[in-house]
Amino acid sequence: MNFRPRRAAALGALCALALLVSACGGNSDKGGGAPSANRTQPSLTFAGPNGESPTAADQLNLTPEEIGKIKAGTYTAAFVWHEDSALVKAVEAGARKQFEKLGIKVLATTSADFDAAKQANNVQTVLAQNPSVIVTIAVDPTSAAAAFKPAVDKGTKLVVMTTPPKGYKAGQQIVGIVTMDLTAMGKLNAEMLGKAMGGKGKVGYLYHDADFWFTNQRDKAFKNWLGYLYPDIKIVAEQGFSDPARTEDIANAMLTQNPDLNGVYVAWATAADGVLAALRQQGRKDVKVVTNDLEANQAADLVKGGNMAGMVNNGSVRVGEGLATMAGYGLIGKQAPAMVVGTPKAATKDTVADAWRDDYNQDPPASVLGK
Repeated sequence: MNFRPRRAAALGALCALALLVSACGGNSDKGGGAPSANRTQPSLTFAGPNGESPTAADQLNLTPEEIGKIKAGTYTAAFVWHEDSALVKAVEAGARKQFEKLGIKVLATTSADFDAAKQANNVQTVLAQNPSVIVTIAVDPTSAAAAFKPAVDKGTKLVVMTTPPKGYKAGQQIVGIVTMDLTAMGKLNAEMLGKAMGGKGKVGYLYHDADFWFTNQRDKAFKNWLGYLYPDIKIVAEQGFSDPARTEDIANAMLTQNPDLNGVYVAWATAADGVLAALRQQGRKDVKVVTNDLEANQAADLVKGGNMAGMVNNGSVRVGEGLATMAGYGLIGKQAPAMVVGTPKAATKDTVADAWRDDYNQDPPASVLGK
């Protein structure tokens, strides 16, 4: 799932710049090529940002009587997104479909373009329309705590995809969280990269260097499972990023300093664009890449047998349906699970079309079908 700040204003420009300077200055390596091997089997369990235990998505449901009660309430909803991407569009499509079934009218949808200040303004704009529910994901959890306080004070129900404002808890400031099984996502990426590399070689690791519970644990899960499943694969270069626009520069530096790299993990798909660009600039058709989320550019590269070795989907439409259903819980005062999680699927060259249909509930574009 793609929960990724683009702007330094949202998540610390100075840190991002420092990371880039470090990368370009030859400090992207950590551990001098130490093996990633981890002989203790990693756990597949995880906790939410406030220690929430995951509940399977199929446990989220409303009875016909509850649906009737929601329909009678003439409720309204608005979306306050962090970005505008294929994933967000699919999540919103799923939520809109479910809202329609519940008789909930959508009043507005906004994108913050990964700008925390813009998201705060969007909250105010949306609140002027008096929605009963806001569906959101925080650009920056810390600043979002203040940005969404007017909504909480007003009694607007907040339903969160993955990342809530800092300190906001289920059953209190928010109804609950809907997300994906992040440790399963990390494991799937490790399996795909390990297989693509033949179980041995050297890897570059581009992780999300910001305080986002989901991406932090997902990145760590990849690293742990890669070491456990493939002891002959070494992570020889690590570099964090908070601005996905910087990944091309980071990857170029990493490849220059480590010309023997065989594979790269990057935290999410739009950030992988920069990695693919760097690989093409350096003529490195041999380096395999894995990432999270399904985006058309990377999926087309995967189908053509390019650098992409695999991607992990989110079941985005189902996530949206879950968000709308959880909103229904909040509107009628029904206690919702604190955190609901769906099951991700691996997308390889052979399975990407099916994974796309599962993620977006529609056929993939011609480029992803290899046409």
